[in-house]
Amino acid sequence: MTNWALMQVAPGATHHILNGEPAYAQRFDAVLKFHAPGLAPARNASGAFHIRPDGESAYAARFLRTFGYYEGRASAHSQTGWLHVLADGSAAYKTRWDFCGNFQEGRSVVRDRAGRYLHIRLDGSSVTGKAYRYVGDYRDGIAVVQGDDGLHTHIDLDGRTVHGSRFLDLDVFHKGAARARDQAGWHHVDIQGRSLYRHRFSAVEAFYNGQARVERVDGSLLVVDEAGEPIVELRSALRNAG
Repeated sequence: MTNWALMQVAPGATHHILNGEPAYAQRFDAVLKFHAPGLAPARNASGAFHIRPDGESAYAARFLRTFGYYEGRASAHSQTGWLHVLADGSAAYKTRWDFCGNFQEGRSVVRDRAGRYLHIRLDGSSVTGKAYRYVGDYRDGIAVVQGDDGLHTHIDLDGRTVHGSRFLDLDVFHKGAARARDQAGWHHVDIQGRSLYRHRFSAVEAFYNGQARVERVDGSLLVVDEAGEPIVELRSALRNAG
């Protein structure tokens, strides 16, 4: 049996290759990488669908666009709206959305026909029944949501607020710290929504083994520790900070 996990998208994305050779004879308008259970998105003149490692269609249904499988479900854009489909191409639930993300930790981002974002479970039911201006994917049981006031906070898998802090922009937690932006700039916050340091930057990356790459307002780049203190300067100032 072909090891689909080793198959790669060929240059031009018209097929997949295995050990540097075409994995099958068929050619498509476009393909994406394989995901469990061993299916890959593909598109040709008949529409969008998923293929098996032998290049054959996994089911008869056709869509406008398809994406990879996550947690046994793939996002698909149909003539009647967006939905998640099972491995046989059948709908995972009855509802049609204006957009669907991918399932992560049993939850997926969707946008309803009113332009509001929410999280749904594997069966298509809303986690809380509450919609937001925007929501992001879950990571380690926590997701970012944006309220109608434009501010962001974190919620858990049941939709409960993790902390009372709200920010102009926000990211999920990575190794206990999340990127956050307030009126003064970007910084990192802990699980309680508290800033790890007093400094603010024009941009910050996630911490990597206790250190993060950041950019100051003057355009200089540096690496800081978890207290926001400089460790290494990567680029000197490009302009006057004043």
